Amino acid sequence: MKRSALAAGVAAVALGIAAAQATEVYRWTDAAGRPQYADRVDARVPAQQVARVEVPIEAAAIARLRVEAGQDGALALVDNLLAGPIEVMLHADGGGPFASDPPLPARGTVPAQSGALLARIASGTPRLRVVAVPGTPNARPREVEYLYPLQTAALRIQQAWGGGFSHADAENRHAVDFAAPVGTAVVAARDGVVMQSEAGFADAAPGEDEDALVARANFIRILHDDGTMALYAHLQPGGVLARLGQRVRRGQVIGLSGNTGRSTAPHLHFVLQANRGMRLESLPFRMFGPQGILRFGDAQAGGE
Repeated sequence: MKRSALAAGVAAVALGIAAAQATEVYRWTDAAGRPQYADRVDARVPAQQVARVEVPIEAAAIARLRVEAGQDGALALVDNLLAGPIEVMLHADGGGPFASDPPLPARGTVPAQSGALLARIASGTPRLRVVAVPGTPNARPREVEYLYPLQTAALRIQQAWGGGFSHADAENRHAVDFAAPVGTAVVAARDGVVMQSEAGFADAAPGEDEDALVARANFIRILHDDGTMALYAHLQPGGVLARLGQRVRRGQVIGLSGNTGRSTAPHLHFVLQANRGMRLESLPFRMFGPQGILRFGDAQAGGE
């Protein structure tokens, strides 16, 4: 990371402006040279290779808020940590009267792995907070036939479109859960660029709260040329086999399936998404499976 959120917070305090609340995670580099982030340390990683970093809670692993001194007041900047575009919204939560250009909340798109100025704070000491969403709101989905994303001859769907267990929200309404033994090779369903990934979460421990597991699934997010994004989730610990920013081809092995996060049985959660203006929506898609065209029109029984 170029600069920690803690450093950004120090700069903000010096200017009398509070940066977004932060949470602590751990960072290390795996054997393949890929940076890994997690809320707990893999016991196999030597302690001297692990660093503690802080990231904003609402934009964890997506964006970082920086507040710096400028000639005409404070500059509120947002760094994009992903290898693909993000949309961000800068808010002021109290802190008394202030003046900014543009007025807050301010919204913008930040290109891959770069920073952007969101607002100039001319006066006052607002408490700033940034919310970030992967992708650009300018996505224009094309008609594409997606490849079955697992190297298995047999196919079993645990939960399809509109599944009542966890596919009722807008982000996952058109998601599909493919049952697969832990360690099954996951392949790219379409050409694209690895814009985001997480491989450092361990399997759930017995008795862990289900709500706490929702955000602890290992995953790969791949950006397609039309702005849509495919999410491959619940990968095994260390199960990301493609590096951030890498361009992958349809059928290329990108990971290993698992059972991390809020998952009741090993499977791959696959969903096609687009940013529809500070919110992700899942999209219906066509897919060719081991025995031909797959149809997901009806919700199917089974748990995630």
